[in-house]
Amino acid sequence: MSELTLVIGNKNYSSWSLRPWLLLKHAGIPFKEMRIPLYVGDWQAEMLKYSPSGKVPALRDGGLTVWDSLAICEYIAEQFPEHLLWPKDMEARAVARSVSAEMHSGFANLRQNMTMNCRKHYPGKGRAPGVQEDIDRITAIWNDCRARFGRDGDFLFGQFSIADAMFAPVTTRFITYDVPLAPVSAAYVNAVQALPAMQEWYASARDEAEVIEQYEH
Repeated sequence: MSELTLVIGNKNYSSWSLRPWLLLKHAGIPFKEMRIPLYVGDWQAEMLKYSPSGKVPALRDGGLTVWDSLAICEYIAEQFPEHLLWPKDMEARAVARSVSAEMHSGFANLRQNMTMNCRKHYPGKGRAPGVQEDIDRITAIWNDCRARFGRDGDFLFGQFSIADAMFAPVTTRFITYDVPLAPVSAAYVNAVQALPAMQEWYASARDEAEVIEQYEH
């Protein structure tokens, strides 16, 4: 296998970039990071050099390009099976894939009104119609996964998996917007935030100079 290159956007704002980056970092899989700041210069043309969708993230492995966060995570899991990035148990793995896909395709109200911004704190904001319903569904997923599959660790299926990488940006949103959480969900947010890779992401986000006004409230 050639050296992996992960093309990402701004760490402060790019929730999709965080997902495969966190998975690779937490698993200790070597990769080269290429950051393309969003809305700076001819950024769209630059992205098209590396991603056929013109969006980040994109993973380059030799002559192969994989784009879309979940597709990248699946590719990583297949290339590095020893890291057990999906749960070993078949039932748990099926549920993990289901909740990852739901996160990937859903929760539009939360995404639109509680954008990812690691540097800011907006308590009480973002409470547009439909947002609380998204929050309730997400926390219901967390409660169910933790109760059914999470006994051997702090994450949704016990040990860290792709499902946790998919929900990691939500933990940043809940902190930014000061979303009240019941104990199980609060503990899960704390577990994700305590990951050394998450702390590294936050540190880099704080150091970025770019400010994207539409993601600032």
